[in-house]
Amino acid sequence: MDFIPQMEPYFDDKEINAINAYMQSGGWLTEHKVTRAFEDEIKKYTGAKYCFAVNNGTISLSVALLALGIKPGDEIIVPDLTMIATPNSAHLIGAKPVFVDIDSDTLCMDYEAMQKAVTEETKAIIYVSFNGRAKNVEQFRCFCAENKLGFIEDAAQSLGSYYNGKHLGRFGDIGSFSFSVPKIITMGQGGALITDNDLLAEKIGYLKDFGRKGGGNDIHHCIGYNFKLTDLQAVIGCEQMKKLPQRLIRKKEIYSRYVENLKDITEVCFINTELSQTSPWFIDLYVPNPDELAEYLKLYNIGTRRIYPPIHKQQAYKHLNHLNFSVTEKYCSMGLWLPSSIKLSDIQIDYICDNIIHYYGV
Repeated sequence: MDFIPQMEPYFDDKEINAINAYMQSGGWLTEHKVTRAFEDEIKKYTGAKYCFAVNNGTISLSVALLALGIKPGDEIIVPDLTMIATPNSAHLIGAKPVFVDIDSDTLCMDYEAMQKAVTEETKAIIYVSFNGRAKNVEQFRCFCAENKLGFIEDAAQSLGSYYNGKHLGRFGDIGSFSFSVPKIITMGQGGALITDNDLLAEKIGYLKDFGRKGGGNDIHHCIGYNFKLTDLQAVIGCEQMKKLPQRLIRKKEIYSRYVENLKDITEVCFINTELSQTSPWFIDLYVPNPDELAEYLKLYNIGTRRIYPPIHKQQAYKHLNHLNFSVTEKYCSMGLWLPSSIKLSDIQIDYICDNIIHYYGV
């Protein structure tokens, strides 16, 4: 079997032809009409009132915090299991990320742990829907509203995933998406913010474009920055959005096939995933010896990737190494992402599973 990467993007002639057509049309590349069209697609798909495309997912979270009035020194509660961009987005504007443990059902932020972490300095919570899963999102939203805390959803991994029929990212004051290379749709880089709040939408619009209301002028109403996308990226994004419905179907088929093939392996654990609501981003597997399994699969041209280590154990946050988040540490010690590309064939999935079965001697 040829090498099977853990993840790879999928483009075809549709993107190539769309880019050629755009370039031949005399487009200026900078953010303009095609970016607006891409934002409209995200609004239509999620049901949000407003959408703002930005240059990447990390910046989208920083802009969300700024729009909520977060200042240097303010505490922002984040889960200990997430991509490091989540806490780093708070650091970027001088805020202080405060980590809490996760629950074992979804690997999302634990509600009681969040409550205990709130102090007078807490100003916002960033809820991460890990691998498209969510739990108690309404409860988080209500708690934040009652305690006058900003509520941001980091839904970077959750385009196409829902909670009780409502698209993730719609529960928070602001929701954030990422379109980096591994995501279900990608433009290489890029992010987006959604909100239904008129005032927040106005602030986000200023913040991402130098503090002005629309391009082509030099009238600045407030301090703002250059966090814009480009129309060239948006051309790809619009074509990717057309493919999203079929990609979601295939992602669920891939996940189901893995689960079915490996259901009799006692050492293998999957997180319970309701596929009517959730489209898994990566196929996450939990085993007692993920490093050894990864090395074994590598011998058979199968690429894997360990899930994120606990943030508080990372060198970048070494001042927090003394903390203990038992659920996060447990699942991080077991987690392995299997090949998850939308390009995976059933033959490849079966080959991967056969080798996992063989490894465990079944």
